[in-house]
Amino acid sequence: MRIRDLASTGALALAALLAASGCGIGGAGDDTPALQGEVTGEADGEITFQTWNLKADYDDYFTALIAAFEEEHPGAAVRWLDQPAEGYAEKLSVDAAAGELPDVVNVAPDLVHPLAEAGLVLDLDRARPGAAGAYLPDAWAGFTMPGGSGTYAYPWYLNTGPIFYNRALFERAGLDPDAPPATYDELFEQAVAMAEATDGEVAMLGQTPGIVDLGLYGSEPMNPEGTEFTFNDAAAVELVGHYKDMYDAGALVPEALTQDYTGSGEQFMSGAIAWAPGSAYDLANFRTNAPTLYENVGITGVLTNTGQAHMYLQGLAVSARTAEPATAAAFAEFVTDAANQEAFAREVQIFPSTAGSLDDPYFTEDDGTDESRVRVAAAEQLATATSYTPVRFSDQMQNILRNEIALAMLGDKTPQEALDAAVEESNALLGTD
Repeated sequence: MRIRDLASTGALALAALLAASGCGIGGAGDDTPALQGEVTGEADGEITFQTWNLKADYDDYFTALIAAFEEEHPGAAVRWLDQPAEGYAEKLSVDAAAGELPDVVNVAPDLVHPLAEAGLVLDLDRARPGAAGAYLPDAWAGFTMPGGSGTYAYPWYLNTGPIFYNRALFERAGLDPDAPPATYDELFEQAVAMAEATDGEVAMLGQTPGIVDLGLYGSEPMNPEGTEFTFNDAAAVELVGHYKDMYDAGALVPEALTQDYTGSGEQFMSGAIAWAPGSAYDLANFRTNAPTLYENVGITGVLTNTGQAHMYLQGLAVSARTAEPATAAAFAEFVTDAANQEAFAREVQIFPSTAGSLDDPYFTEDDGTDESRVRVAAAEQLATATSYTPVRFSDQMQNILRNEIALAMLGDKTPQEALDAAVEESNALLGTD
């Protein structure tokens, strides 16, 4: 799936459905016991492989990939399924509850978490000991369960991105387009200056901070045990306070109180805001759909107080009740090996999760184009990036956080009160209160 900073919808519903159903999983049916221990044997069985909204654009790539695996493993057969982006989590819920989850399935960290808790996907640390060494450590860690042991999906493709800014809007506000903010303090200062210089007609930002923003600023979103959220700490309160100051100055558009990343991106493309996070694939979108913006777009690094950018992550999980565990594990490892991930990264502007792949000249050498500049910068960030989104942080919790921060922006609550309320409600959904 195209990676954005959006929580996967339905993760909480998936967890609830699995808990209620107690059903088995996988092509083998409900009577097949969950696998325990190491998976060995020949990869010569028939399996199903499900992706997330990839067939329309990458049919040729996956068809060739499957053919190569089947040629390398005589007797193996892979049936490819692809589900649309809309309703993917709900489809996963239904399949899991019915015992029909595909043998190898595309998941994000928040979607694999309830499957892992229900014992429906393989613990790869037990099933394939030693597999972790092939991947970036933080990518592998993205599919481990907080407060527990085990890793439940192979890291697949990654993304991160720079900050895009509108040079023309910076010039209009009297700001130097060659010196965009490099620190949070500079962002806060320039955002207010832009609003004041344009009498509120130009806003720097299009959304209030989400869980990733809090993490980048230095907040610890969740305790190490994974039992409660902690994003009401001093760093989070400080950041929300700065956003309140910017909101009061007109540096955030009014829609910032309700919209998500997608809405903010659309406003950036329309010229309503001057600053927006992005990813490597956005430049092509700007060129096609916002040519005026494309002519004026500036590119700068992600702001972070931790020294680590945020990593968006997709993976492949293996059913714990597949009838063909050796074939399923071998295929998941084949899809996510260095050669195939690097080839996929040349098909679409994403990045491989395999150790050493980001050292390839494709990811390190700038050929003078904006696309390569963004690609090289993003690859450099990914070498040390981490995920700031706890796997237990659901779409419902994101909405709670957004609503509470909106109350802080409006002055109905202090930043501390708003974050305390968001943490309390989110923890209640975990069942920890």
